[in-house]
This record gives sequence, structure tokens and C-alpha cells, in this order.
Amino acid sequence: MPAPGRAGGRAALLYAAPRRVGPPLRGPGGPGPARVRFDLAADLRSRGYVGEVGVLITDLAGRELYALHPARLFPAASTIKVPLLLLALGEAQAGRLDLRERVTVRAEDRVPGAGVLHELGPGLTPTWEDLLTLMIVVSDNTATNLVIERLGMERVNAWLGERGMIGTRLIGPLQLPPERQNEAQRRGERNRTSARDQVALLGALVRGEVLDQAHTALALSILGRQQLRDLLGRHVPRGVDGELLYRVASKSGELLGIHHDVGVLFTPRPLVAAVLSEGGLDPREHPGNRDVTVLAAALWPLLAALGGTVAGAAPGDI
Repeated sequence: MPAPGRAGGRAALLYAAPRRVGPPLRGPGGPGPARVRFDLAADLRSRGYVGEVGVLITDLAGRELYALHPARLFPAASTIKVPLLLLALGEAQAGRLDLRERVTVRAEDRVPGAGVLHELGPGLTPTWEDLLTLMIVVSDNTATNLVIERLGMERVNAWLGERGMIGTRLIGPLQLPPERQNEAQRRGERNRTSARDQVALLGALVRGEVLDQAHTALALSILGRQQLRDLLGRHVPRGVDGELLYRVASKSGELLGIHHDVGVLFTPRPLVAAVLSEGGLDPREHPGNRDVTVLAAALWPLLAALGGTVAGAAPGDI
């Protein structure tokens, strides 16, 4: 794994002596970046983006490099699957979940939206590891609901609280018809999260503070295989063979007008980053969604500068 200012307000400044996020943290840090100015909110407005964003970028040691409304709460969309993955792997590490155990997918388990299991016939028997992989790599909602059922909502929310993720909460399973929704869902409540919570969790993961070495490696491997790379990974430069120059382990999330991406970028100075957004106007679920392309284009110069990417390397595209 490659080795790897302070910010706030609408026009965030990056400093060489950044402020830490949360309690003292362990891990490699490296020198802070030279002081630069980067007003992401103004850049987005100049590009015609009308929504709201929450952004947090740190180094692997948890030192804050850039922040824009990091504590703002957003509908979590599929980023809620990150804590589900890590909690499930923690259960496996503790011997309470056998990743090789097979689970029968019943007809009533299948829900619409992202993923593939709902497109296949009932009776399939994937393992728990298969389901966790599907939940992240293709954002499978059916797999996610099976994981939620196995873990239990109370346990998930208790674990989030134990980890200090005060802005993140699982309200209920995904894509259920109204007659199967719980009371909170029928009131219109949604799973929620913040950029700060997502970065804190992913930073703790990569530092080895959440799981042991084997399960940390598995979590990063699964996150590294995500196929939906519209935001954080969109403009990572590619080599002559077409492969990304820098590894990205991330999870996206999307609902109408909502576009998120959270993850770890193994640039020369590795970064832990979260960008959450809502209020976009383009309704298309497509990589060419205008809100997504604007967010990615505005974000990459900041990521490239903080990550110390190779000078002159042309940004890629998905």
C-alpha cells in the first residue's frame, strides 16, 4: 500500500499545520500541503451546480486537509452500506458470522433498485461474503437487506453510536414497498449520514482500528472493486494500459438529486475523502448526469493537489 490545512466555512483554506479530526489518531501522516486557496462552493456555483454539498478530506492520520460543511446531514443513500460492511466483517472476525455460510435468497427478499439479485430467480444460495461483495461492488439492495436482517437494526445503530458516528443512522431496509416499511420510513425518515462520519470510519479502517489485518484487507479489497466510480475515482489518471495510476477504495450513493462518494484514494499522499450532495437537478441515473460530472470536475483539482499526484498526468474519465 503506497505511503501517503485546516479548513472551514464557505471558502476553505488549506494549511500546512492542519487541525485533527476527533481524538488523537495513529498512523502515517507526511507533511501537510503548501497553503493554497480553494473555494469549492464558489467553483460549483460558477459551473451551474445549485445543490448543497458536504465535503471532508483528511490524510491517513486523520489530519484535516479540507472541509466544507462536514457535519451537515444528508440522506445516506448507498453510503450506509459502508458501516454495514465493516460491522459484518467485525462479526465474522469475532466468530459470530461465518462468511462461507450460504444464504437462500427467497422471492420475497428481492427488492428493486441497484444490484442484480432482484433480476435473478429465487433460490440462489450465495455466501455471506458474496452478499457483502454484491452490496458494495454493484450496490445490491437485496443483498443489503439480507445483511441488515442478519445484523439487526438495533445492533447496527448501537455500533454506529459506539464508533461516535452521531450523524449516521439506519432507519430501515432499502426499497421496501409501503406495506413493509416501518413507522419511521412511513413518516418519510431516511437513512442518514455526514461526510465527517464517513471519513472518520474509513480513516479508522485503513489505520487498522476497526478490524484485524485480514478483515481490513478484505474490506479494502471489496471497496476497491466497486464498479460505480462517478465521483472520487472519475478523474484519477490512467496509465498507458488504461489502468488507474492510483488505487481507489470507495462506495458511491445515489438517489434522485443526491450523489455521494466516500473512500480512500491511494495517491502519493493517500487521502480519505467524502463528498455528499443533494439538490441536484439532473434526474438521470447515468454517468453523464450533469450534476455528477460537475461535482467530479470541481473536486478533482483539489484531490490532485492534496494527493500530490504526478505533475502533468492527464485526468482520466470513466
